[in-house]
Amino acid sequence: MKEHMSFLETLGNRREQEAIGMKKKFYGLIQNISLSHNRTHAVQLMLNFSAISNVDVVPPSIFDHLPYLKAHTANALTPSFKMSRARNSVSVVIGVPSVKREKKSYLFETLKSLTDNLNVNEREDCLIVVFLAEPNDQAFVHSTALDINKHFSRHIESGLLEIIAPSSHFYPNFKSIQPNLGDTKDRTIWRTKQNLDFCYLMMYCRTRGRYYVQLEDDVISKPGYHSTMKSFALNQKNPNWFLLEFSQLGFIGKMFKSTDLPYLIQFLAMFHIYKPCDWLVDHFLWTRVCRFDKDLKHCRRSVSEIRVRYKPSLFQHIGIHSSLKGKIQKLKDKDYGKVQLHRPHSNPAALVKTNLQVYQKYDIARAYKGETFFWATLPKAGDEVTIEFTPPVSLQRLYFRCGTIEHEDDQFYNTTVEIKPLSLDNIPADLSAELAANKTSDAFFIVSKFQDGEANAFISPKIGKLHSVRLKVQMPSDKWIILSEVSILICATAKYF
Repeated sequence: MKEHMSFLETLGNRREQEAIGMKKKFYGLIQNISLSHNRTHAVQLMLNFSAISNVDVVPPSIFDHLPYLKAHTANALTPSFKMSRARNSVSVVIGVPSVKREKKSYLFETLKSLTDNLNVNEREDCLIVVFLAEPNDQAFVHSTALDINKHFSRHIESGLLEIIAPSSHFYPNFKSIQPNLGDTKDRTIWRTKQNLDFCYLMMYCRTRGRYYVQLEDDVISKPGYHSTMKSFALNQKNPNWFLLEFSQLGFIGKMFKSTDLPYLIQFLAMFHIYKPCDWLVDHFLWTRVCRFDKDLKHCRRSVSEIRVRYKPSLFQHIGIHSSLKGKIQKLKDKDYGKVQLHRPHSNPAALVKTNLQVYQKYDIARAYKGETFFWATLPKAGDEVTIEFTPPVSLQRLYFRCGTIEHEDDQFYNTTVEIKPLSLDNIPADLSAELAANKTSDAFFIVSKFQDGEANAFISPKIGKLHSVRLKVQMPSDKWIILSEVSILICATAKYF
């Protein structure tokens, strides 16, 4: 009787799959016929549909591994929240799954590190998808999305960052899941949901770019990580590689070809209840290249040909409190090296001074030379940093970045970036009028202001040589200041960094 019921259930699932497939084909057929002006073409479409609807062999799909999806197919595969500019065709898509943590969230530190460590060109060739994996807590999803949009608005607007959240229909009734592997029920549910989170995120991202990189929401990155990963992938000797690793920890910094993701997604879905994700990746690779007639040494050598490790690591784990309730994990990637708190540049010769109260040895002159960062106590209105060029120079770009991973709120707030040309005599009239609209009382011209810890300004070569650049605080702040990057790009070395 039990076997008979199982058979009937299988038969019912098959018929349901056929109905879903026919429904999709029918809608597509109707759409194509409605757009077709060629009667012969329309008749051929009808014949094709007739042939498809009479097939005897129905291939299995992800619905067989996640059968509960059949009851809510459309809703289950549609994000419950989406903030996107639909960027696609990039080289690298980065998935950042994130959940509500009991203690401390590291998401904003992660996003700041990822966006800060991309240069202008890299930001145009990258997509970072934040996956807020709390399907039953829409209040958390919306409040977190609003905070991300507030702090990273220009990256949302440009399309570099986007945010999605899954539908609750994508997940099963977790209460029905039985513990396995000797884990508690809570841990079994946690890793089962994590597998499904990763499946959803990979399915969403796989058509958006050439490579997909999986991260976690509690990591920091190294400057230039995008170009390093892209170059490493393009220069692989074995074109059949499956996984490139840019961190030795967990599921951090794992790169896949987007064309390979369907295989991995199916595998994760097939065994999502039985093993954690990193174990399943190992099993997938072993199944793909290992042989029963060879020893373990041969297997490991075969796996190393399609699983390639990059050193030193590009990502470091910074979290302490796990997303699993009560779990503490002080994992650190020993191959990452020391966390750099400033980014040095070779800037033109200048006399650099400030009337801000400097903290300890972190003075502005050393920061300008790239030796350390600048750190000052509470700023007052009128406080300033002045860079007087010796000799005057023609500039292409000014860029300033505040804060560190340890003190991300130590920033310039309500602070303008100003320039003072050596002469105004040869500036074209239209540009002169534009400058005049932003002139200060002491003959400086405002060209930018700090926003979200950064200030960026492109300088027209028509302005000619500059006498000085100034950062001027317009209002007092209750936050200290850290200037972790100063980049003064002169015209003679015009290039992006």
